[in-house]
Amino acid sequence: MNQTELKDFLDQKVLQYNTLDFIESDPVQIPHLFSQKEDIEIAGFLSATIAWGNRKMIIKNSRKMIDLMGNSPYDFVLSHSENNLEQLDSFVHRTFNGQDFISFIKGLQHIYKNHGGLEAVFTKNQETDSMQKSISEFKKIFFEMQLQNRAQKHISDPMNGSAAKRINMYLRWMCRQDNKGVDLGIWKNISPSLLSCPLDVHSGNVARKLGLLTRKQNDGKALAALDIKLRELDANDPVKYDFALFGLGVFEGF
Repeated sequence: MNQTELKDFLDQKVLQYNTLDFIESDPVQIPHLFSQKEDIEIAGFLSATIAWGNRKMIIKNSRKMIDLMGNSPYDFVLSHSENNLEQLDSFVHRTFNGQDFISFIKGLQHIYKNHGGLEAVFTKNQETDSMQKSISEFKKIFFEMQLQNRAQKHISDPMNGSAAKRINMYLRWMCRQDNKGVDLGIWKNISPSLLSCPLDVHSGNVARKLGLLTRKQNDGKALAALDIKLRELDANDPVKYDFALFGLGVFEGF
């Protein structure tokens, strides 16, 4: 398959999977529950954080997180009491437990009260060709009041070689201007051209079979290589191909 054929093939797969039907089985449905900007971005951030493992369980536990916050994420983050936080202690999703949840609420409160909110932090540290340094700086700011904290392992750092799959997925949700209604696109200060594909075992395997990726590990170096290839296919919206790679891998067993 030459470059033109590959682009045509993947563009067709984007059209096939980037539809409202995709929301029904994907954690992106969680931020879609809300209309206020801050509720959307907090609900999205928390659900993306636990987005590994069985997708039905991810959605179930994401909804549980929202329920524990009284279905008002932004109000809870800003105004919670110690008693409210104690209610979170029973939460568990794989290795993300109640204490991690509490740490994330404290980190989010710090972001909103002292740094202008999630969008402001990611926007401030973006580079001209990538969001990976921005993700790394976000992690530092998020935990700067909680330096000795086991919850830090739940946010990957691209500067340490990680592909940071979950937070790249979150940035796709927040920044990508999607006329199909899947990605929310509520952040207007970060260009979708800077986004990276959420690289995991499914998208990685499909990318290798299509010749988009040769590196065996799904790490930061592989992500950088995939970025180059996807931006050759569409410089303005490279991360739309996540729908194609993920759909081919998960739904078609490509």
